[in-house]
Parts: sequence; C-alpha cells; structure tokens
Amino acid sequence: MKTALWIARRFSFARKRFRIINVISAISLAGIIVGVSTLLIVMSVLNGFQRLAYDMFTTIEGEVQLVSRTGSQGVAVSDSLLQSLAAVEGVAAAEPFAEGEAIMSAGDGGKSELVMIRGLSRGAQRELMRRTSSVRPFFSEETVSAGDLLAGRLGLSPFSEVRLFSPELISVGLEMLSEPYMLAALRIPETKVSSTFTLQKLFDDRYVLAPNEFARKVLLLGGQSYTGIDIRAEKGVSGRKLLRRLEAKIAGTPFAQSCTLRSLEKKYGDIFAVMQLEKWASFSVLMLVVLVAALSLTGSLAMTAIDKQKELFYLRCLGLERPQFMGIFLIQGTMTGLAGTAIGSLAAWGICRLQELYGIVRLPSQSAFIIQSYPVSMNAADFLAVGLTAVALSVLVSIYPARKAAAIAVSHSLDKKTN
Repeated sequence: MKTALWIARRFSFARKRFRIINVISAISLAGIIVGVSTLLIVMSVLNGFQRLAYDMFTTIEGEVQLVSRTGSQGVAVSDSLLQSLAAVEGVAAAEPFAEGEAIMSAGDGGKSELVMIRGLSRGAQRELMRRTSSVRPFFSEETVSAGDLLAGRLGLSPFSEVRLFSPELISVGLEMLSEPYMLAALRIPETKVSSTFTLQKLFDDRYVLAPNEFARKVLLLGGQSYTGIDIRAEKGVSGRKLLRRLEAKIAGTPFAQSCTLRSLEKKYGDIFAVMQLEKWASFSVLMLVVLVAALSLTGSLAMTAIDKQKELFYLRCLGLERPQFMGIFLIQGTMTGLAGTAIGSLAAWGICRLQELYGIVRLPSQSAFIIQSYPVSMNAADFLAVGLTAVALSVLVSIYPARKAAAIAVSHSLDKKTN
C-alpha cells in the first residue's frame, strides 16, 4: 500500500510537461471543487430558511408542547405541574396556552371568518414582545390582536369591535332549542382589536392572539383546563434534545397515559417536510455536477495509464502484481476526490461564514421579506454527507481505469513496451 501510494503521488504531483492529460486532470479537480462548494452553499441557505421558519414559530409557541392524547380534552394545569416541567434541565419556561378554532365576526353585520384563536399567558406575551422587539403589548386583558392579513380581509383596525365564539357553541345552541329558557345562558364573547401583528404568513393569515382567560372562555374550556403547555428551551438547547429529556421525565407518570409531548416539527410536519424535500432534491440535482467532474476523472486516469505504459512495465519487472497496479490508480483517483472535496468544503465554509457575518448577498426585494440578506445555517452532517458522497464517486469512477491500467501492465510483451 505504501508503494502504491508513493507511485500515485508521483503520477499526480510530479513535475510534468504541459499535456492534455494535465488539463483534463485540472478540469476534473476544478469540477469537484465547484460542485462540492456550490452544493454546500445551497444546502446551507436552505437550512437558513428552515431555521428562520422555525424561529418564527417559536415567537409564539414553545419548542415542545405537552398536549392531550385525544385532542378533544384539555390538559388540567396546576402550579405543581408547571414547576415540575420548569425544573427539567434545559427548560427556560413552561406556560399554559389555549388554542382552537373560532368564528370571528367583525362588528354588527360585518364579515365573519373561521380563525384560530391562541391564548397566551403574561409570561408568553412578554417573550413575544422580546423576540419581536415590540415596546407595547399586543393585547390587554380586555382586547385581542389579529394577524395583519386576517385584519385586512375583515376590515379590522385598532379598537374595532369583534365577536368570537367556538363552532361548538352553535351545536350547543341547537341542542338547547328544546329548552328555550337556557338560551339566555349562551353569550357570545365580545371584545376589541387593540393591534395587528406581522410574524409569519401562517399566523398573519389566520391567527388571533388573546389573553388565556378570554381564549378559554371562547373555546368553552372550564376549570383549570388548557389546550396544552408550551415548553421553551434554554439558549443552546435544541428542541430534539429537550424533547428527549421531557419524555424521560414524564415516562411512568400518570401524565404519560393521558398526555403526550410533541415538537414543532411534528405539529407543522407538512411545512418542514416540504423544506426537507426541497433540500435533498437540491442535493440530488447538484450532485450531478460532482458526478460529471468525477466522470472526467475516468478519462484522465485512463489516458495516464496509456501514457505510462513503459513505467508500468518497469514496475511489473520490479515485482508489482495486478492488485498493486489497480491500487495505484484507485489511490490517484481518491486523492483527487479528497483534494477537491477538501478545497470545496473549505471554500463553502468561508463563503457561508462571510454571509453570516456581513450579509453580503442581499435578497432581491427587501420590502417583501422580514430579513435583508439570505440566511445561512451550516450543518456538520451536510458537510459530512456531501464529502463522503463526492469521495465515494471519485473512488467508483476510478475502478474502470484502474482495471485497464492493470491489464496494460501485465498483458504487453517486453519488446513492445521498450520500443
């Protein structure tokens, strides 16, 4: 192996005259560098957009939620439960929330629409203000806040009067038609819109933020029942790691029978699944660039084997066998793949790091986005996957020329090789 490595290095890096073989080898190396760096940059940008979407969801929701298994029943929240969850390592806060569908009617005779109302605790609203750098509360104890797109459709403005009620209230009212004296107990909650918000299209288009007590009244949640508990992770703790710790915490407790933990990726599975599909589709398409560069390496190695016939014969006379000849060209192809992958990865890291620090490449329409430049998030797993795939392709395309070189070395006569 040491002999094959030394000879492969001589074939690859020894001083040479200008030949077409050298040009093809340089093109192969450059193609691998460009392909690997481009692929890593694109994947890092897609990771950045995925991270941006995740951060937008966490402006309102926790990385992990404790909810009822059935979904129809609420979670009985007590101070002891909240304290127990907050004591888990990596938990920054545990706040109850009330969330569900409601019908929103704008004023007398105004438009109505099915919306999603989400009740927040005071602590959750303070966290929302911190994340959005807002100096004023989004809502008070008597008011709500509507998404900007939703408010535009319903013609809402600050201090507009609205009615909110659960669709279940309609079925309850129909059941009470047989008992008219009970209809007076059915009251539709009324309130005012104190502000509108712009957070994320999903929220802006459908959500109404309200105090927990008002949301519970709208959703007909009695006692100490809430839809669930938002559990926020401390800085530096990932949602997946926090989920594993919480699962270990509630395992074997009574809550494990009636409640379950879910991550944001699970709740919004369709959105994150599309992002992952887009990322790995880009991986498959751009890896074709690396494959084309690697295939040009096949021609370079084959031409090297033909050009080095005399040298291969001398090595044969020194006792090298067919496996050693194959090893020379496999190692040569592998070294080219490793060099191209290393340089391409380093270039991609440098470009992504500059984009992270200085935002060099700006978005085409800054007014249409909440950020000014392309987001970037480098993932070590992506670098590893791209690197291993690029090197594996370089090794695979080197097998054919390695076999041809071994055949040339052992098949020709002495007279032909020394002419």
